[in-house]
Amino acid sequence: MSTLMKFLFGVVAALAVLILAHIDPALAQEAAAEAAPAAPPPSPINTGDTAWMLTSTALVLMMTIPGLALFYCGMVRKKNVLATAMQSFATTCIVTVVWMVIAYSLAFTDGGGMQSYIGGMSRFLLKDMGLDTVHPLAGTIPESVFMTFQMTFAIITPALITGAFADRMKFSALVLFMILWQILVYAPIAHWVWGGGFLGGAGVLDFAGGTVVHINAGVAGLVCALYIGKRYGYGSENMAPHNLVYSLTGASLLWVGWFGFNAGSAVASGGRAGMAMAVTQIATATAALAWMFAEWLVHKKPSVLGIISGAVAGLVAITPASGFVGPVGALWIGAAAGVGCFFAATTVKRALGYDDSLDAFGVHAVGGIIGALLTGVFALKEIGGASGALEGNVGQILTQLEGIIVTIVWSGVVTLIILIVVNMLVGVRVTQAAEVEGLDINLHGEVVQ
Repeated sequence: MSTLMKFLFGVVAALAVLILAHIDPALAQEAAAEAAPAAPPPSPINTGDTAWMLTSTALVLMMTIPGLALFYCGMVRKKNVLATAMQSFATTCIVTVVWMVIAYSLAFTDGGGMQSYIGGMSRFLLKDMGLDTVHPLAGTIPESVFMTFQMTFAIITPALITGAFADRMKFSALVLFMILWQILVYAPIAHWVWGGGFLGGAGVLDFAGGTVVHINAGVAGLVCALYIGKRYGYGSENMAPHNLVYSLTGASLLWVGWFGFNAGSAVASGGRAGMAMAVTQIATATAALAWMFAEWLVHKKPSVLGIISGAVAGLVAITPASGFVGPVGALWIGAAAGVGCFFAATTVKRALGYDDSLDAFGVHAVGGIIGALLTGVFALKEIGGASGALEGNVGQILTQLEGIIVTIVWSGVVTLIILIVVNMLVGVRVTQAAEVEGLDINLHGEVVQ
C-alpha cells in the first residue's frame, strides 16, 4: 500500500469514527479498536538485567586480560614474561572462536536423548541467534549477552591452567591443547552442572564455577605439570617472581572482575546478585588475611606474594557458594581457603615434589574443593533455595562430593589423553636450550628490556 493510500485510509477511518460517535458511542469504540494496529507482544527482555549482565561480562573478561595475564607474568622469570602474557591473550582469542563455533552449543543447548551428558548442535556457529532471542536459563536478557557472559568463563578456565606449565610448553602445543580442551573437557562439564546435565539434576550446587572452572582447571593443571615434567633447574636455581608489582596489579584486577564473575552469575540485577557481591568481598579479604597470618607464623614474614595468593584462594573458594551462603558462611569459607591453600601450595607441594609453576592446583583445585564442600555446609534456603548441613541437609555435602569427584576424574583423564595426542602431533615441551635461554626470545622473537 502506498503512503498516499495509507493516509487516505486513515482519514476515512477517522471520519467514520467521528460519525459513529454521534450515532452510537459503543460502535465508535468498536470501530476505533478495529482501526488501531495490534499492539506488539511485550518483550521478555529486562533492560536493567541486561545492563548489569553487559557490565558483568566486561568485568569477567577483564579477569583474564589484563588481570590473569599480569598476575601470572609477574610471577615468572623475566625471560618468560612475554610468553606467559601471550598464553593468556592467545587463549582469549582461541576460546572465543571455539565457543562461537561449537562449544557454546555443546554446553547450553538441548542434547535430546543425550541431554544428561552433552548439548546439541542447534547453536552451531550461533545459528538462529537473533536480537531478541532468549535462553531458558536467562529469560530476561538477550541470548547474545548470555552467550558472551558464559564465553568469558570458558576463556578464563583454560587460561588458569597455563600457570601450572609456565616456562616450558611449546606455543604450537598450547594452541592445539586449548582447542581440544575447550571442546572435550570444559563444554561437557559446563553442560553437566549448568546446562541441564546430570550433575545439576542431581542437585550439585555451583553458583559460579567451583567445579566447572576452578577444580576443572586446577586438576588439568596438575596433570599438565606432571606430564610435561619439572622445569630445568627446579629445586636448585632461583625461580623467584621477577616483578610482584605486576602480580599485585593483576590480583587486584581479578578481585574487582570477580564481582562480575559471582554477582553476574545471578543473571539478573537483584538481591541475589547483591548478596553474591557482599560474600565475595568478605571471603576474599578473610582468605588474604588467613594466608598472610599463616605465612607470618610459619615463615616469620608476611609476603606480598602470600597475601595476593590468599586473596585469589578466597575468590576461588567463594565462587561455588556465592549465590547460596550468607556473610557468616563467607567468613568461614574464606578462612578455610586461606589456610588450606597456603599449606597446599607450600608444604604439600614440596612434600610431593611436583612442579606446579604458579600453583594452579594448590590454589584453584584445592580452593575449589574447599568451597564446593563448604557450600554443602553453609547453604541457606532463604538465599539460594537450597539448604546445607547447618539447616539439617547433611546429604548436600555428599552431593557436592559427587560433583567434585566426577569433575576430577573427567578433567584428569581427558586432559591426559589430550596431552598425549598433542605430544604425538607437535610435541608439548620446548628444548632444554630454549627453556634455559628463555621462551620470549625462542618462541616469539621478543624480549623485555
